[in-house]
Amino acid sequence: MGVVTDPARGPKQDRSRATRQRLLEAAVSCLAERGWAGSTVAVVAERAGVSRGAAQHHFPTREDLFTAAVEYVAEQRSHALRTLPVRTRPETVAALVDLYTGPLFRAALHLWVAASDEPQLRDRVTELEARVGRETHRIAVDLLGADESRSGVRETVQGLLDMARGLGLANLLTDDTARRERVVAEWGRIVEEALKR
Repeated sequence: MGVVTDPARGPKQDRSRATRQRLLEAAVSCLAERGWAGSTVAVVAERAGVSRGAAQHHFPTREDLFTAAVEYVAEQRSHALRTLPVRTRPETVAALVDLYTGPLFRAALHLWVAASDEPQLRDRVTELEARVGRETHRIAVDLLGADESRSGVRETVQGLLDMARGLGLANLLTDDTARRERVVAEWGRIVEEALKR
C-alpha cells in the first residue's frame, strides 16, 4: 500500500510530519512565553493552526506534547552545538552560554518547574534532562578540545555548563546582557588557562 497523495496538498505522511513539527514549535514558544500554566493543548493547537483533535492525534496527553517539545528543544540545542564552526575556547564558552540564555532554555526551564509539582511529568523530564546533560557535556568536551583524563578537566567543563545554566536562570527575570558578557569573557579566560596546561 503506497502513500496516499492529495495533488493539492502532497503526501499524507509529509502533511502529518509538518503538523507534528508545527505543534512542537508552538509548544516550545508557548512554554517560553506563557509557562506551564498558560500552555494548554488547545492554546498550542490554535497557535500551530491545527484542531485540538489533530494535536491529540499526535500527542494524546499534555505531558506527551510538552515532553516531546523539550526533546525537540534538546535535539535543536545538540544540533546547534555539533554544527558550530571550529572556534577558540573563549568563543566556544560564549556559544555554550548562548544556548542557556535563549528561548529554548526558557521553555525547558518551565517544563522543569512544572515537573517538580507534576508527578506524571517528573520521571519523564528527569530522564530526558539527564540524557541531554550527558550529551551536552560530551559535545562541550569535544568543542573545547578538553582532555578529561587530566585531573580537574571534567569538573572544569561541568562547572562551565553549570555556570551557563545559572546565567540562563538570571536572564529570566531581567536583561542581564552587560553583566553576563563580562562573566563569560572571564570564564573564557579561565577555561583557556585550565585546559591548556
